[in-house]
Amino acid sequence: WELPPIEEILEPGSEQDFNQDLIRQQVRIIEDTLASLGAPVKVKEINRGPVVTQFGVEPLFVANSRGKETRVKVSKIVALADDLALALSAKTIRIQAPVPNKGLVGIEVPNEEVSLVALRDIMESEAWERVRSPLRLALGQDVSGAPYVADLRAMPHLLIAGTTGSGKSVCINAILTALLLQNTPDDLKLLLVDPKRVELMPYNGIPHLLVPVVVDMERVVGALQWVLREMDSRYRRFASVGARDIVDYNERVAAASPEVGRIPYIVVVIDELADLMMLAPQETERAICRLAQMARATGIHLIIATQRPSVDVVTGLIKANFPARIAFAVASSVDSRVILDMPGAERLLGRGDMLFMPPDAPQPIRLQGAFVSDAEIQRLIAYWKVFSAPPAGPIPLERATPSVPAAPPVQLPLHPDLAPPVSEQRPSGLFEDDLIPDALEVLLAENRASVSLLQRRLRIGYTRSARIIELLEELGV
Repeated sequence: WELPPIEEILEPGSEQDFNQDLIRQQVRIIEDTLASLGAPVKVKEINRGPVVTQFGVEPLFVANSRGKETRVKVSKIVALADDLALALSAKTIRIQAPVPNKGLVGIEVPNEEVSLVALRDIMESEAWERVRSPLRLALGQDVSGAPYVADLRAMPHLLIAGTTGSGKSVCINAILTALLLQNTPDDLKLLLVDPKRVELMPYNGIPHLLVPVVVDMERVVGALQWVLREMDSRYRRFASVGARDIVDYNERVAAASPEVGRIPYIVVVIDELADLMMLAPQETERAICRLAQMARATGIHLIIATQRPSVDVVTGLIKANFPARIAFAVASSVDSRVILDMPGAERLLGRGDMLFMPPDAPQPIRLQGAFVSDAEIQRLIAYWKVFSAPPAGPIPLERATPSVPAAPPVQLPLHPDLAPPVSEQRPSGLFEDDLIPDALEVLLAENRASVSLLQRRLRIGYTRSARIIELLEELGV
């Protein structure tokens, strides 16, 4: 395999223009407004970013009722955010108090003109070169315009939330593009879940996919179960050679028996968690949490997105196992607290403006997400479909993967043991639920029928189990 050249796939970004007169005017307004409200400050630092400009202000001293001078409280400056937004004629402003590693309070004011952050600019930066990992993610630029690069292996899983139009899907495309530009199909495998049937469908046909993009929600739980079995299988292989993790295993295999083959990383991307949690909440939460807890050493990583960050979708267990999170613009501070455990995301501007919570940081980092156009994605997909030579031999994960038909795409099983054995032997459409034949076997063997019995024996949720009982009654059982 030969990796695609970045300069032929991605386009460079444009230079940013700065209006120095406007910045000086904003400095004067900030100092005058806060002084008139009893919280005098001095602007000490200005950081110009692609979407916002951060003014680093130092609280000054004021005389109290006893005539003694005391420094202005940071909480008082934070409470005046709406007054500052009114004075600056800004849509919304965000105050970071204090700025990490600096003795300043950061006042972030939206720019008049938003600059696009090109993915190529980040992938050609020094920050990208400093991170030595096959799973580097070019997330965007911070408030000072510096590129920000993260390592998915260190996260080791990522939770993304934001309302419609906030930049969530563009972020997922930028992540996938960065992964596909630096990994061959021998090094990385993808499992993509797209219930919307539009966001991830263009990736169908690239050799990195374990199977075509999963669009049927009924099959997602089975796919997650397969990933769990693959995780357990990898741990057994690690134990057989005394390896600690996937990197150690691949190094040992390369040194001892190269013909065995390296184990690729697996990245599972779920574009909408809410649909899955509505369909099978218990099974989904159990599978996701077990993968999040144990799959890191085996090279399996999860990237999960949702546009509804409520407590019934992003549960406490899921949140606890996803320390790395990205919050785009949300509707309220309640949604921000669900995803970040703190307010702030409700003041974001949308269109790629995000708060990234690294797993080892106490405060989120404000970034403008990297942008990748549809034309760039199509060039990358076309490269992997057409311009790459086929591999010398199939890796074990592909031996059980059916080929992609040229006719209209049909959702194929991820693994042979995912397909229900009984339903394969009967004509499709005979029953309204594929598990009815299995349920009949259970009821005949136990000589009794109950919803809880089917829940335990078939490992399904209450809603589906109750529906199967009702269908069996309609069939006259």
